[in-house]
Amino acid sequence: MREWLVTNGLGGYASLTYNNKNIRKYHGLLIASLNPPTERWVFVSNIFDKIEIDDKTIDLSEHQTDFNYDMFPSLQYDFDGIKIRKTVFMQYLKNTTILKYMIETDKEFTFLHSPIINSRHIYDLTNQRNISFNQEISNNTAFIKPENNDKVLKITFNDCSYEPVFYWEEMFYQKDRQRNEGWVDNNVQIAKIKKKISSNQDYYMVLTIEDNIKINPANVCNNEFKRKKDLLYQSNLNEKFEQLVLSSDNFIVKKRNSKSIIAGYHWFGDWGRDALISLPGLTLVTRRFNDAKQILQIFSKFCVKGLIPNFFVDKDSEPVYNTVDASLWYIDRVYQYLKYTNNLDFLKEIWDILESIIYNYKNGTSFGIHMDSDFLISHNPGLTWMDVKIDDYYPTPRNNKAVEIQALWYNALMIMSNLSEKIDKEDIYRDLSLKVKNSFNKQYDNLYDVIDSKDLSLRPNVVFLVSQDYSMIKDKLQENIIDIIRDKLCTVVGLRTLSPEDSRYKGSYFGDYNKDIAYHNGTIWPWLLGPFITAFLKTKNHDEKWRKFAYRNYIKPLIDLYGPTWDGSIHEIFDGNPIHSPRGCISQAWSVAEILRCWVEDIEYIRPEFEKGFLLKISI
Repeated sequence: MREWLVTNGLGGYASLTYNNKNIRKYHGLLIASLNPPTERWVFVSNIFDKIEIDDKTIDLSEHQTDFNYDMFPSLQYDFDGIKIRKTVFMQYLKNTTILKYMIETDKEFTFLHSPIINSRHIYDLTNQRNISFNQEISNNTAFIKPENNDKVLKITFNDCSYEPVFYWEEMFYQKDRQRNEGWVDNNVQIAKIKKKISSNQDYYMVLTIEDNIKINPANVCNNEFKRKKDLLYQSNLNEKFEQLVLSSDNFIVKKRNSKSIIAGYHWFGDWGRDALISLPGLTLVTRRFNDAKQILQIFSKFCVKGLIPNFFVDKDSEPVYNTVDASLWYIDRVYQYLKYTNNLDFLKEIWDILESIIYNYKNGTSFGIHMDSDFLISHNPGLTWMDVKIDDYYPTPRNNKAVEIQALWYNALMIMSNLSEKIDKEDIYRDLSLKVKNSFNKQYDNLYDVIDSKDLSLRPNVVFLVSQDYSMIKDKLQENIIDIIRDKLCTVVGLRTLSPEDSRYKGSYFGDYNKDIAYHNGTIWPWLLGPFITAFLKTKNHDEKWRKFAYRNYIKPLIDLYGPTWDGSIHEIFDGNPIHSPRGCISQAWSVAEILRCWVEDIEYIRPEFEKGFLLKISI
């Protein structure tokens, strides 16, 4: 069942299905971020609409719905001379959702709205019916105070009658049940709001926890429409990229007085690795350079012992540092930012952070991360992007010397060598990069996923040996890697995380096993199409023929899958086996970002303005 999403730039959102259903505990019309971009709470689960006409009551949730997306999601109903268009949008940087009802009618009827509310964190369920809500009505606004939260929900309506009620209603979330998670929730129908309709008209309903309720919803709608149009204009990209550019905006969120990136909706917070992998697609190809700088700055402030946080806990925003690759991605993303902006002042500002990363990786930091005697980076299990842990068990431990970590390490050293010269710093990195390259090539006599254990599991991680700006392997091996990935791992929706020929392969995310076992053992990840297309076209010298081939075979099939009502969202994962059912988050930052980035940079070949001045010539 298809789902829609709108966001507010704080980490808050509204999301339901195309036919106005709640099928996840994460669904709702007002999910507010209390500590942006984290601490997200469900305040309004839904508003169910009915029509009273000619002594009949028509429940719109049981009526045929047409869904449309034009900047905002809309549900449309057309019956018996009555046309209704219900559009949902949020006020930017406010925990406010606005519903716009557009009515065309030649009949008189009464519109009945039933708000269904809650007060809980998105991860939780209201299992016991023990929350009380106090409500007061004043000047077309209901003020509803839940006892378990210090926020006050306001529901504003014009020219309506408001009848307070209090009915507990159970909701059953089929997606959560499928995921083997809690799926029974208790919500409260808090009121019956009635509006007499006798002619064509538009009206609004405002749902908010903000203190200021004196807003003009029509102006908010126009402002948000203009803001989105301005983003499209700023990107300076062809209209075929419109949905992806608009979708990319969903992930860029406020954090303190700066910006960060939400990893995915509905349940991810701002994750370091995800944010950094996503940064070029979300902020650089869209020309949101100031946002990119703020994101790099905010993550630099949390760098401890050379480590960029893996994620921030949603319930308290505490940073967690268990990642080996985020810091190496950070160096690369600074480099990508410079290729677009040539902002050497920023480079000087954060140079100490970049140096600290290399220093700590060389000399050793937390989680067993250190440079071994062979100059390669060793690390504890569960620190790469394939990081699933079930109790004390790692389905994909990949400890010691994972292949992509060595690729990122060499790339980072070459970048530091390059940037040293740009700001007149001593280059202490080039010699070490040569030692890394020589050591790696001496050991890499087969397509290992983990170097020291000679792990021959065929996974997509080898693609990063090719996709980075600085590759330490020869052209022939690069071509061989791409050919094998195309043959064994590539699908129309992304790359499998394990070859189907492997006995551990799981072709379905759900089965008679914990779903997390399948997460990196066959499940398809769309974001991997980004580095794959970059690597593939790199081996083809970005020849126009092959760029067209890449679009036809790796981009268009994925986009076509979503159909004409697509809002630019791309799922987190898909089943490894056909029909490749979508799973996980409905909209994932790096899925959207990497498809957009590789389409712009590699297929359309719109390269960063200052790239030529930042690339070093090296011999392999």
